[in-house]
Amino acid sequence: MNSLAEIDLGKDPSLLILDDDEPFTRTLGRAMERRGFEVKTLLSVNDGIKYVSKYPPAFAIIDLRLDDGNGLDIVEAIRKKRPDSSIVVLTGYGAIATAVAAVKIGAVDYLAKPADANDIVAALLSTKGNKPPPPENPMSADRVKWEHIQRVFELCNRNVSETARRLSMHRRTLQRILAKRSPR
Repeated sequence: MNSLAEIDLGKDPSLLILDDDEPFTRTLGRAMERRGFEVKTLLSVNDGIKYVSKYPPAFAIIDLRLDDGNGLDIVEAIRKKRPDSSIVVLTGYGAIATAVAAVKIGAVDYLAKPADANDIVAALLSTKGNKPPPPENPMSADRVKWEHIQRVFELCNRNVSETARRLSMHRRTLQRILAKRSPR
């Protein structure tokens, strides 16, 4: 999907982007507008539920974990109002159980952050028989590990001892990892 002219959004190009990371949401919204979508961005589950009840979108990009709830609630709300919509769940908290849950309730794909706009569009436009190809530049195993450690560190309120305990890791090893820049 190199050319923006190749994208066929059908009759309704409405796209909801729901993510509590405002800079990310703004950037992704602009990228999707350049690809022909009519974008509505929201930052909370509460706003998403209200919006979806009135204007169920043809396409949606939903973050899994939001400040005020779970993005899967929005996936369900969209499915009830518009069963033909194409929904991609994006998250920095990737786990097999949540990926399965997202797909079971109606998401067409589940992508880990950071995801490229072209990969997201490919997932949104995929059909059951036509799955998108794997990403051109997937995260390295070192980067996935680093992202996971950072996530747990934040969830432990940046407490090194608690994070090390939960990750079954020596505290000094964790401190060395946290002191380094993220791998590519």
